[in-house]
Amino acid sequence: MSNTLPVTSLTKSTLSVAYPKDKTLVDLLVEQAAKTPDAIAVVFENQQLTYRELDEQSNQLAQYLRRCGVGRETLVPVCLDRSLAMIIALLGVLKAGGAYVPIDPDYPGERIRYILADVNGSLMIGDDRSRDKLTEVEFESTLVWIDSDWPIISNESILAPQTGLTPQNAAYVIYTSGSTGRPKGVVIEHENVVRLFITDRPLFDFGPRDVWTMFHSFCFDFSVWEMYGALLFGGRLVVIPKAVAQDARLFGKLLADQGVTVLNQTPSAFYILQEQMVGTSEALAVRYVIFGGEALNPAKLKPWKQAYPNCQLINMYGITETTVHVTYLALDDDQLNDSTSRIAGSPDRGSPIGKPIPTLTTYVLDADQNEVSAGEIGELYVGGAGLARGYLNQPELTAQRFIRHPFSPEPEARLYRSGDLVRQLPGGGLESLGRIDEQVKIRGYRIELGEIEQAMLRYPGVKHAVVVAKDDAGGSKRLVGYVVQTGVVDRADLIQFLHTCLPDYMVPALLMPVEAIPLTSNGKVDRNALPNPDASNLLTNAYVAPGNALQNSLIAVWKEVLQVSRVGLNDNFFELGGNSLLAVKTVSLLRQERGYDVPVTKLYQFPTVGKLANFIEGRTKPN
Repeated sequence: MSNTLPVTSLTKSTLSVAYPKDKTLVDLLVEQAAKTPDAIAVVFENQQLTYRELDEQSNQLAQYLRRCGVGRETLVPVCLDRSLAMIIALLGVLKAGGAYVPIDPDYPGERIRYILADVNGSLMIGDDRSRDKLTEVEFESTLVWIDSDWPIISNESILAPQTGLTPQNAAYVIYTSGSTGRPKGVVIEHENVVRLFITDRPLFDFGPRDVWTMFHSFCFDFSVWEMYGALLFGGRLVVIPKAVAQDARLFGKLLADQGVTVLNQTPSAFYILQEQMVGTSEALAVRYVIFGGEALNPAKLKPWKQAYPNCQLINMYGITETTVHVTYLALDDDQLNDSTSRIAGSPDRGSPIGKPIPTLTTYVLDADQNEVSAGEIGELYVGGAGLARGYLNQPELTAQRFIRHPFSPEPEARLYRSGDLVRQLPGGGLESLGRIDEQVKIRGYRIELGEIEQAMLRYPGVKHAVVVAKDDAGGSKRLVGYVVQTGVVDRADLIQFLHTCLPDYMVPALLMPVEAIPLTSNGKVDRNALPNPDASNLLTNAYVAPGNALQNSLIAVWKEVLQVSRVGLNDNFFELGGNSLLAVKTVSLLRQERGYDVPVTKLYQFPTVGKLANFIEGRTKPN
């Protein structure tokens, strides 16, 4: 199989919104670098690059990649941690004519091997920090080490190569969870991204004075919005180190220190940040908070709006297959004061997501693909210039999800079947009400529960497996796995096994043994009949009671965050259902309510109450 893609011949739906249809991302990036060559383009920790430096260094990498055979439609996996080099690598691939495929170095080797086999590429970009992982997966073709190879790369011309790139060429491929047990690659073209930002009906006034954060992993398409939102308008992009992204206090301090003006967040992450920032004397320059990736409860945002009244709050629903965002809603006082608003999934009230953005159209259809009346619930279908080319190497799935547009006179026009349930409100806006299938969103990632269940069934002794997403104390969701065993299954060992084949965000926080999986009258899994988890009932270690005020304080916070009835000194935070997001919430509560300033990394290092208490006591003892 070739590592290049055929250029699509589809004529996409054209709406009455103008955008530069002759431009690629590369064109726009080069134009912006020429406008503001000396402005700071990217910042990471104590390093920075101007637009001129970013342009020249990404051109040098592009020239080098061309010599290695990269051209139009060449797929180039990029396995790098957050850094300036990561931004250079992504732009270098685009300027060479290729399409980048982001791979998180923290992914398990099995998942990386699958993506590399699916891409079937002959070249990959890594660095010394990802070297061990890439050696583990035994990538047999060319590896470009962007750090150790840079002395050679830097000898290349600082001028951009001529590639003949067109707006219909692929720009990137992002892998999302797949219901068959394997991830699927979504192919996005330059035109899809260009029209997201540049139209004659702009929704935002982004400009060169804006400071953005790249908070999210480049494997999550919210990062596309963050990166190009800054670089296409001459703004400054601050790449957030993982340690800062995982600590609300450090992130809040960075927002203030860097003068961030455009903040993009999933609701679950923002609720924790809000708890940290509201009530402090920290002055922020943030003028937009843009939400995406999860259902939003607007009423929970009132404290932020009261603390920062000049900050605009925007909710944007989106899908990877339709290029980041689909709808736009500027939240007003009515929504913020509507205490009956609920997170999507309620049969009565959902999450307001607004109206389609320019270049897209939305339809609410029934099972026969007929439009439903306002107020009725149906499946959301999306049309327009944001639709992806399709799924890499999966023509049948592409045909199932990207269907012929039944309401367009253009024979090649398409609609994307989202699988999301929505209701059209009287004013024309949409309200999200959950899914028609078993897909869920965790920390912004769309997850097919079937992929996790298939992985669990591969473990010896697991006869049946069901995974559900349960609400946690922070208003977000966590995964709970239910297992029917044929023998004795060691839960810790099963969790460790899942970490070898699934990303961390897809590994259930809790595993519960059950005698049988409950079924509905028609033979389907009855997820509502599964027992609610209490991780403290699953512990096998002996209970050790707290012995002082500090230990009692830690236990009280753990009970609140983890929603468990019992916590002992030797109980492990993560075995009780903790995850990275709940870890951030825990250290935030410890700091605000108890006065214990604990870096989130220490919760991973000292994951029991006893060990964490000893760490805190050691810090406060006099020398």
